[in-house]
Amino acid sequence: QVQLVESGGGLAQAGGSLRLSCAVSGLTFSTRAMAWFRQAPGLEREFVAAINRNGGNAYYTDSAKGRFTVSRDNAKNTIYLQMNSLKPEDTAVYYCAAQRRYSDYLNQEEYSYWGQGTQVTVSS
Repeated sequence: QVQLVESGGGLAQAGGSLRLSCAVSGLTFSTRAMAWFRQAPGLEREFVAAINRNGGNAYYTDSAKGRFTVSRDNAKNTIYLQMNSLKPEDTAVYYCAAQRRYSDYLNQEEYSYWGQGTQVTVSS
């Protein structure tokens, strides 16, 4: 059974930082690209960041570039999202996701395993 468990969300002030973690079990972590998505109330789910299997390549949505850093530790089966210079518009539920099978880390359709989500709230 594949499980993804996020942690690290919470309340931050604008300009502050949070670090999200996602522990993965039930699949061979090092063979899968991983990603972070977010969804704010009334908005569609957004592809925020992704990282390939060995951590050598990463993607960021434009609003996250220069502020967020995605990383992974294949020895710990864990993915991270370091979020700096937070803005109120970063407020959302953040989900980590794993691909169902080996695929390009930019292929959003292959992200089939999801965590329960963690709330991030940024106050102005």
